[in-house]
Amino acid sequence: MNERCEAGKSAANCQLLSAEFEEKIQAGQGLARLLAVGSRQLACQLTNCRKSLSELDFFDNPSWRTLSSYYVGGGTEVPPPLRKEVAPGSMHQHHNSRVAILALDMGTSTGWAVRQRDRTITSGTQHFRPQRFEGGGMRFLRFKRWLSELHSARGELGSVYFEEVRRHTGIDAAHLYGGLMAHLTAWCEQHRVPYQGVPVGTIKRHATGRGNAGKEHVMAAMRVRGHAPVDDNEADALALLHWALDTQEGEAC
Repeated sequence: MNERCEAGKSAANCQLLSAEFEEKIQAGQGLARLLAVGSRQLACQLTNCRKSLSELDFFDNPSWRTLSSYYVGGGTEVPPPLRKEVAPGSMHQHHNSRVAILALDMGTSTGWAVRQRDRTITSGTQHFRPQRFEGGGMRFLRFKRWLSELHSARGELGSVYFEEVRRHTGIDAAHLYGGLMAHLTAWCEQHRVPYQGVPVGTIKRHATGRGNAGKEHVMAAMRVRGHAPVDDNEADALALLHWALDTQEGEAC
């Protein structure tokens, strides 16, 4: 009697295990079908994407390579004139609209000077020292935010000039200048503002008559022009602005 009971239990357990195994097999087959359908759909989508790209012929179309850049050159003793028609229809009235012009002497203490739309000149020094508990990239974000504030506060910038430094006193200074210039040029491209780098010697020669003039001579020359720079950074930015107005913008003052 006990043997029959044990045999019955074993048969029932086998049937139960067989049912569970069959259920798992069916679930696995269902998953496999889903994966197969998904793979076919993905393959169709990739094919459609390739077809769309071939129809657009994007990479063979030269128009995407001719997008305007707003860099107008620099790095020579006498930089080329600032382009006035970098974007069709946007810069034709550059002089008549009296847009603001920005000059920058970039560094931890960035000197700046702006010829505003009413032809008045304002200048100063903006500091981008790293603050405590902030990452190294935060000063560049503050620099870009400051540029945007200048852009909106001055009625939109029409052109930007920056002092182009080829030699630095140390590695940290070189890294900082490179980072600021990268963010400046990217910001100008984004906002469609023409920009130009001007060699240090060119700026000093225009301001003082000597390309190797000292900082005190540049400050003295700016005082003669009626400015009161608080430091050499502001004086350099003012000297650059006057160079741009006298030689590039046709607004000698």
